[in-house]
Amino acid sequence: MTACVLFIGGMDSSGGAGLLRDCATAAQCGITARVAVTAVTAQTDRTVTAVHPIAPEVVAAQIRAAGQVAAVKIGMLCSAAIVNAVAATLPAAPCILDPVLCSSSGHDLIDTAGTDLLLGRLLPKVDLLTPNLPELAMLARRLGVIAPEERARVTALLERGCRAVLVKGGHGASPDTSEDRLYLPNAEPVVFSAPRIDATLRGTGCQLASAIAAHLSLGNDLQGAVAAAKSRVQHSFWAAASDKAAISRQV
Repeated sequence: MTACVLFIGGMDSSGGAGLLRDCATAAQCGITARVAVTAVTAQTDRTVTAVHPIAPEVVAAQIRAAGQVAAVKIGMLCSAAIVNAVAATLPAAPCILDPVLCSSSGHDLIDTAGTDLLLGRLLPKVDLLTPNLPELAMLARRLGVIAPEERARVTALLERGCRAVLVKGGHGASPDTSEDRLYLPNAEPVVFSAPRIDATLRGTGCQLASAIAAHLSLGNDLQGAVAAAKSRVQHSFWAAASDKAAISRQV
């Protein structure tokens, strides 16, 4: 029987991120996708022009209708009411939360009350949180942590009940490598390093988190799932760089 993953998040009309990216990743991994839509958005690579949140009771109904799944990946949540609905109806399965706080173009995608409830009610139900460096800083500030040290910020999230945190290093300062770090309680971080590639892609956070959920559903342990997902995203960057080079040769 094909493994099945529930993806909870927003619809990106451009297909660059959100549920469409999640479903594409699921297909690449050979798993079945089920979805619960939290918002319909109109956006491009450059801007978000409209956001229409789905009624919380409809979000909850979608989750219940999805039935039994082997893993869950959560993305855009929009509001406190939707966070509450998701937290109340999550199925019993490994859960990956990609904290979508704003779009790549800088548009807020969850309100302040929603962020606070995400930290207070949803985070204790999460097996892995996957913030990038700006998201990590923003979440830590909401918890009152202003220290610049990454470990202090991660510790505050782990103390809220999250079982593991994967800090994505795409916004890091190194020009040569991109380094993601997997933190588990009372352990040194596991480092996943890859060459930094001259290409820009939207939706890589969605792809990474959904690929982790997919590989967990296939029976991988957390470290193995992260490694497999990181490799998949790296291949996407190589493909984008190859396409960029091909276009340059044609110009």
